[in-house]
Amino acid sequence: MLRQVSLGTLGLTIGGILTIIGFIAYANDNATLNLVGFFYGIPLLLGGLALKANELKPVPFSQATTPTVLALRQQQATLTQNKIRQDLTRYCYGQDVHFDRALSYLGLTSSDQELPAITGLREEEINGNYTLILEFDSSVIPIDAWQQKQEKMVNYFGPGVDVKITQPAEDIIELTLIADKE
Repeated sequence: MLRQVSLGTLGLTIGGILTIIGFIAYANDNATLNLVGFFYGIPLLLGGLALKANELKPVPFSQATTPTVLALRQQQATLTQNKIRQDLTRYCYGQDVHFDRALSYLGLTSSDQELPAITGLREEEINGNYTLILEFDSSVIPIDAWQQKQEKMVNYFGPGVDVKITQPAEDIIELTLIADKE
């Protein structure tokens, strides 16, 4: 639950309240609240603004996960799949796009260093295996570039994960990470 809270919004809210309290206390000659408002409120407010300026919102699920798939996730999901899911569904700071380091490492950047953006994710069952599907807007990287990196992806995502790459629509790439039960 805490992962779904924006630290920028939290800093702006608490900092704003403390700053307002500080101004009101200053107008009413209350030195203690005045100092609290100014010494804590203003830095929190500025910190909240800085975080908000660099905030990357969580990637939404494109469809709800069924209870069957949730049970399958608990039984079969690899550490890599769980880490990816958790990282994508929380607020991040100081990144251009989610998954930027992995995409750069895999060589999935265009000539002007543009990265594909993750637009959604979903969890499914494929042939009895837990599957995490990442949906990318990949208008800058064609499908053949993705497919050339498939073997590198299999190694990158670790043992126990099979990787499939599909293009369900123009400029849309789905990276499917299937838990290998064997």
